Amino acid sequence: LKKGTGYDIYKVYKNVYPNVTLRVIYYHLQKGVKLEEFKLERVEKEQGNFSWGNEVEKTYYCLGPNAKPVVDSKISDYLEKRGKKDGEKIIWLHKRGIWEEIWS
Repeated sequence: LKKGTGYDIYKVYKNVYPNVTLRVIYYHLQKGVKLEEFKLERVEKEQGNFSWGNEVEKTYYCLGPNAKPVVDSKISDYLEKRGKKDGEKIIWLHKRGIWEEIWS
């Protein structure tokens, strides 16, 4: 994914690393923004019929200037089986070393 929401990342990681939680994903995204490993690309509001109401706010992240990505083979293999788009790569931020990030 060249960009994505925390929930997009969570859905992939949950399939590969069952113990990952949504809270952990968002924690590392927020910390990564502070360290400029990620940056907020945009925030969109989407209308729909959600259990909590009629609107959701989606925050999209992309890599920041301090990111040092490498490929995570487990995530790449999962996306290959799932049918990823051409050119999509999965990377891991060595600097953080706590969880694998999905970006290219």
